[in-house]
Amino acid sequence: MQPLGYQTLREHMRARSAWKPAEYLIWLIPIAAWFVLPTHLSLLSQIAIMGLFALSLDLLLGYAGIVSLGHGAFFGLGAYVAGLLGKYGWGEPLSGLAAAALVAGAFGYVSSFLVLRGTDLTRLMVTLGIALMLSEVANKMHWLTGGADGLQGVAIWPVLGLWRFDLYGRVGYAYAVAVLFVLFLLARRIVHSPFGQSLRAIKQNERRMHALGAPVMRRIVAVCTLSAAYAGVAGALLAQTTQFVSLESIGFGKSADVLIMLVLGGTGRLYGALLGALAFMAMRHVLSGMTPQYWEFWLGAMLVLLVMFARGGIFGLIDVLRARLGWARA
Repeated sequence: MQPLGYQTLREHMRARSAWKPAEYLIWLIPIAAWFVLPTHLSLLSQIAIMGLFALSLDLLLGYAGIVSLGHGAFFGLGAYVAGLLGKYGWGEPLSGLAAAALVAGAFGYVSSFLVLRGTDLTRLMVTLGIALMLSEVANKMHWLTGGADGLQGVAIWPVLGLWRFDLYGRVGYAYAVAVLFVLFLLARRIVHSPFGQSLRAIKQNERRMHALGAPVMRRIVAVCTLSAAYAGVAGALLAQTTQFVSLESIGFGKSADVLIMLVLGGTGRLYGALLGALAFMAMRHVLSGMTPQYWEFWLGAMLVLLVMFARGGIFGLIDVLRARLGWARA
């Protein structure tokens, strides 16, 4: 017979993991976008891909508290794995995603032992150094990766042998959203599991978890591996939907972009990653069209205002409004 406290904990976790009505509405938005914005499906597919990329960083930063400036390394690694498979005769999409996740996850597992050393500042430098080295390796191996010219000649087969990628981005959009949804469900299940709760506890007080006898290092290694695998899948999705891999996909700029997305949306929320990716990509699309030379200035100004007046990103701002207006938090 299990103790009462265990039953209470299970009921609490089950209640927290239950789907809210607003969540169903959120996932109806991509379906509505298919009909409302049929000429922008290519942009929407990139938003879905970057949402998955931001979600991968949220698992690492938002839940485990591991700061990274080199997360783009895993994204680019996954992109090159899927791109090289497509170029050299194996363009099956789903197995390409699996291969990208495996390679990126393995690299994340190996690099996690370096991340474990030191404090946040040390981790920042280590992750940045790893990303810069991997970017330079990709540049030097231009005979394989295409270098600055990018990896061209990527041929991706139809999804499940039925749906061929088209110029209008219909199949690419549906494919990206489907993969995002499946991996989001998995991430949601993980963060509401005992493993996810232990990650939150490690983020709040790592020393206390050590004192309680929790396997802190194994938990951190596991989440680093999982986060890297998710980022690798996001990179592979970009390579498959665009059938091209540029050197920028593995550069520092990609790591900076995903960090901005997560800060913009809000860390430790899962949906904050998706919202941040949507806001960032939409603002970049609109502002770069209005002021191509100065759009980053307006984006930076918005980030400064958001950090000053609404800690926690857009979700933090929503929480502030809820508190002032007396709304119940979903």
